[in-house]
Amino acid sequence: MALTTTDLHGTLPLIAQGKVRDIYAVDDSTLLFVATDRISAYDVIMKNGIKDKGKLLTQISKFWFSILKDICPNHLISCDVSSLPADVLQYRDQLVDRSMLVRKYKILPLEAIVRGYLTGSAWKEYKTKGTVHGIKVRDGMQESEAFDVPIFTPSTKAELGQHDENIHPSEAAKIVGEENAKKIAELAVKLYVAAKEYAAKKGIIIADTKFEFGVDEDGSIVLVDEVLTPDSSRFWRADTYELGKGQDSYDKQFLRNWLTSNGLAYKDDVEMPAEIAQKTGEKYVEAYEQLTGERWSS
Repeated sequence: MALTTTDLHGTLPLIAQGKVRDIYAVDDSTLLFVATDRISAYDVIMKNGIKDKGKLLTQISKFWFSILKDICPNHLISCDVSSLPADVLQYRDQLVDRSMLVRKYKILPLEAIVRGYLTGSAWKEYKTKGTVHGIKVRDGMQESEAFDVPIFTPSTKAELGQHDENIHPSEAAKIVGEENAKKIAELAVKLYVAAKEYAAKKGIIIADTKFEFGVDEDGSIVLVDEVLTPDSSRFWRADTYELGKGQDSYDKQFLRNWLTSNGLAYKDDVEMPAEIAQKTGEKYVEAYEQLTGERWSS
């Protein structure tokens, strides 16, 4: 059974619900992130969820936070539910393997997207304008072709129910300030390159990804939210990669393709057929197992 909402019955105050995560306040400096099995595509949440998706996202994020901690500090304190207040533990069935105790930081309202390959909305823009987020890139590129160097292509961070908007990197400074925008761009590309090189050894191409950052009390940039999951990234199979076409993905592109082919992209109140939910879930499991080298056991 998919867990699409959580209820801790007032033991902790629920302060926000995102597309996937329910966020609870533990104290003034600590939050509890609980990844549900909700799934969204084209910024719209599906009516039904995907069993264990939240657990997979949490464990993949935990994996990457450990690998990337020397490049950028992050907000993770623990994924062990035993570190939570005693009165919350009665709801451990909603929390085990899908919750993160994290430090509370001021969140910078910017989606820090890094693209290594020409695909998705970038491919659509390139075909008509020869640009990506307004950035002029090399002529004559094909779909799914690698950029000469990864490029930072931010977007606005929309409120729930709204759509993110692709922006030119120069616009980022207007949102988070020039100094923060520069630091975010540099860190995001550095994180992407490190992850891309690691994943390549595991037979996965990370085509693009989205990071989110906060600032601590000293003004230092901190990596927050989820990181390099199938929800925030495009993972391609390296052994089937072929230039000039869409790729076999480990991410929710499978769901996006189904929505598009059925004229349901950006539509509200869509319920996935059981087969689509199952096949999409299998992609998440494949991504986890391929990246970590461990068998998934729910």
